[in-house]
Amino acid sequence: MSFSISGKTAIVTGASSGIGLAIGRQFAAAGANVMFADTHEPALLKELGTEAEDGNIRYFAGDLRERLTIANLLSATIDAFDDVDILVNGARQVVQSDPLDPNDDSLDQLLTENLLPGLRLSQQVAKRMIKQGETRDSDVPLGAIINLSSIAARRTHPELMAYSVASAALDQLTRSLSVSLAPHRIRVNSIAFGSVMSASMQATLKGNRSYREDIEQHTPLGRIASPTELTEAAQFLASDAAGFMTGQIMTLDGGRTLLDPVAAPVH
Repeated sequence: MSFSISGKTAIVTGASSGIGLAIGRQFAAAGANVMFADTHEPALLKELGTEAEDGNIRYFAGDLRERLTIANLLSATIDAFDDVDILVNGARQVVQSDPLDPNDDSLDQLLTENLLPGLRLSQQVAKRMIKQGETRDSDVPLGAIINLSSIAARRTHPELMAYSVASAALDQLTRSLSVSLAPHRIRVNSIAFGSVMSASMQATLKGNRSYREDIEQHTPLGRIASPTELTEAAQFLASDAAGFMTGQIMTLDGGRTLLDPVAAPVH
């Protein structure tokens, strides 16, 4: 079975740059209608430009921490493409944290930014998918939700405590929603990834050979993943080829979580 998503409609958040943008472009190239959503309208406009004026690409800018913004995003998608079949919760932030500082509010920040918008958007999108199912055959899959997580959820890196906890919470959210939505023929999976050669990673590695070597030495496959390897995994999870797969945390890390060092880089 191919990983076809042609004719389906996807919402991708965190889509103005990096992995979210790459997934949105992959889906659009595969024939899906894609709503690129992010907080940063200038970045969306810069990346998409006139592409978003017609055809199978649109964009939406707004603060997804706000419930009204989430409702508006869903409405804009329905107005543009009639239905929604795929959701990729790709918006995420990485911040340093001090687990021993009682004044460090990074955990509050990342739960608010990395976890709750994905939960609330998943709830609203799932509600729409269920409504769409009222007019579809009972054996037709209704939708797929994909969360972008991190191997930080299973690693111990004190300076990334808040990010690790938020990622672990997202993995558990994936499992919980998958069970709740399974009777409605909606699948929920997560991709937990390690280092990916996104634009931000390229900027981080520029002029820092030791950092790159550190990542490669702690990765059994000895390299950093290309964005395509992640986007193709996302397309697989969005397609009917993954039709019997739900509640799973797909790990793309070149084998890094098979090793033990506490101080090994996790992103």
